Amino acid sequence: MEHIVIIGNGIAGVTAARHIRKLSDKKITIVSAESEYFFSRTALMYVYMGHMKFEHTQPYENHFWKKNRVDLVKGYVTEINTQEKKLQIDGSPDLNYDKLIIATGSKPNKFGWPGQELDGVQGLYSKQDLELLEVNAPNNKVCKRAVIVGGGLIGIELAEMLRTRDIPVTFLVRETSFWNGVLPQGESEMINEHIREHHIDLRLGASLKEIVADENGRVKSVVIEETKEEIECSLVGLTAGVTPNIDFLHDSGIELDRGVKVNRYLETNVKDVYAIGDCAEQHEAIGNRRPVEAVWYTGRMMGEVLAQTICGNRMKYNPGHWFNSAKFLDIEYQTYGWVFPEKKKKESEVHFHWRHPNEKICITIAFDRDSETLLGINTFGIRLRHEVFDRWLNEKRNVDYVMEHLEDANFDPEFYKNFESQIVSKYNTDFGKSIKLKKKNLKRIFQLG
Repeated sequence: MEHIVIIGNGIAGVTAARHIRKLSDKKITIVSAESEYFFSRTALMYVYMGHMKFEHTQPYENHFWKKNRVDLVKGYVTEINTQEKKLQIDGSPDLNYDKLIIATGSKPNKFGWPGQELDGVQGLYSKQDLELLEVNAPNNKVCKRAVIVGGGLIGIELAEMLRTRDIPVTFLVRETSFWNGVLPQGESEMINEHIREHHIDLRLGASLKEIVADENGRVKSVVIEETKEEIECSLVGLTAGVTPNIDFLHDSGIELDRGVKVNRYLETNVKDVYAIGDCAEQHEAIGNRRPVEAVWYTGRMMGEVLAQTICGNRMKYNPGHWFNSAKFLDIEYQTYGWVFPEKKKKESEVHFHWRHPNEKICITIAFDRDSETLLGINTFGIRLRHEVFDRWLNEKRNVDYVMEHLEDANFDPEFYKNFESQIVSKYNTDFGKSIKLKKKNLKRIFQLG
């Protein structure tokens, strides 16, 4: 019986295992040192915030794995011998494989800051990070102040978590506006306001110079590079992005760059060795996507596609149109297609931006200047139907059509306020149009009849 070994029990590795089992009777083993059972990484913050217990983050009962004949091995893989098809595992016997899937995910970036290894300095990625946070910041008596370094999604999650325990937070963001390498200016500025309204000390244009130790080797303060200001703190959260977790592969003969290099079939340069999820790096980026995508849903997609290939139906990875969703404190964010920030967008990309005069709600639509074809949309505080925007992007609809049928895309629950009429009114004013909003139509939405 062919033996499939998967290193890593995150969403990519576990999805591959589940789908291989659906398609075959192959022997499957998952190796992971992080946790005994698969859990939802995106739910870790809610455990700290008291909204759920850790066991609630596990989507499958513990007996699921035995019932589905998926063997679990707990330990770190220290070496891969691709000639003998053998893994060395710290804490477990060597393991032979017929096909190997590397799905080891990411680790928090560290940029060689003085003091980055001190007690009280940590990231927020793994189950162990969550457990360490309970030690470092159980309450505002133990943790008098936290400093978060890096202005991405993990940073704002950590800030929200700490504020639920009334821990003062200073947030160092190197950029001149929060996440302005991803968001257009109007959206980024709105999030700046929102962070500050939640009593978070947001410092823009501020980067870390060093982390200072006390006499016991714990963090006592940080120094800001630009101003040389020293800020006393009990915790430093390093959230300046993540990088593929591939250090153990450097002598394996598997081609590496930033991540494990793979082709469109998720194959490495070594026969019968594949890589998926955050640790995989495409030889050539797919469209406007990055070669390494540390995104939950792309890991899941890769796992599904690779399972087909492993089971004899060789299939290319094709993630389709870019989409993503997140939360900025209590503002929900969605994006479909491409809406580039000012520093990255082409001259041919035009933005229409509407913001509610009082609430933290806005929308930005990107379209081509000449053809007026929809390129993408960002929304904050308005829920949109993924399948509708995916279809409009496939059909290359123009922006007038999108504005006219905007109600079809709205997925907000009943009794939520709708803002389509105000959005269309501003669009007409901005671009000299006379678009009339069509009423929501379920036949169009679900393509019935």
